[in-house]
Amino acid sequence: MMSALLTEGQALSGRRRGILDYVTEHGVVPVADLLKRFSLSRASINRDLLVLCAQGLVRRIGTDITTLPNIGASASVVYRRAQAVAEKQAIATLAASMVSQGDTVALDDSTTAGAMADTLCEIAQLTVVTNSLGLVSRLGPCETVGLIGLGGRYSPTFDAFVGRICEQAVMSMRINMAFVSAAAISGVTAYHQVEDIIQAKRALMDVADCRVLLADSRKFDTVAMNRLALLSEFDVVITDDGIDPACAELLRDAGISLRIANVPRPAPGLTAD
Repeated sequence: MMSALLTEGQALSGRRRGILDYVTEHGVVPVADLLKRFSLSRASINRDLLVLCAQGLVRRIGTDITTLPNIGASASVVYRRAQAVAEKQAIATLAASMVSQGDTVALDDSTTAGAMADTLCEIAQLTVVTNSLGLVSRLGPCETVGLIGLGGRYSPTFDAFVGRICEQAVMSMRINMAFVSAAAISGVTAYHQVEDIIQAKRALMDVADCRVLLADSRKFDTVAMNRLALLSEFDVVITDDGIDPACAELLRDAGISLRIANVPRPAPGLTAD
């Protein structure tokens, strides 16, 4: 029965994604609140919650549903999408300015690369290669973009395809620019929590003429389990203006080509809407 549920829930339905977003936003939610908010029967909500629990996205404690305080939860695309939104958009805008008409670019599963989507739709004759199901959905209707989606084993946590099929699909390609992100940067090394995700990122990097790392300033001076790459393996590293100036100076002294995106902020005395 559990196997059947995992098959049913491999790609999150719109309703389950809504439940996950709501629980992620509130932290702890009574099941009764979910019944009322989503107008579901108890059998339906129990079935949805069982799938989400089986995928490691939420946890059920008595009558409450909560997000998981672990690597899987913090790595979830739902969680990441809500973090450092302004910083990621500023980085994405600067990154997209490097793309020219007619380019073939690769975007990984990261929410920072995903923030490039709207700007890339404005560039004519562009080809985008990605393992991100979310980006495929967003760029699919864009008539100016030729879209190549990489298959493989689907990861609900990252909303992306990974594994040997994904990696092999990239090997025959030639890409002008690859935009990838990392979970953490310590010194001059980029890290990520999950080996399968690293291999997908490395595959995109290996066939690219130019490699660009996208990393918001929160990720510096932190570390994750697995090494992704040395920063020197990237042609450009883009971050936001929240980076510690001393850290930025050390990176430049190490020969890293660092570009810093300015994050729009409300003027003093004004509050954002």
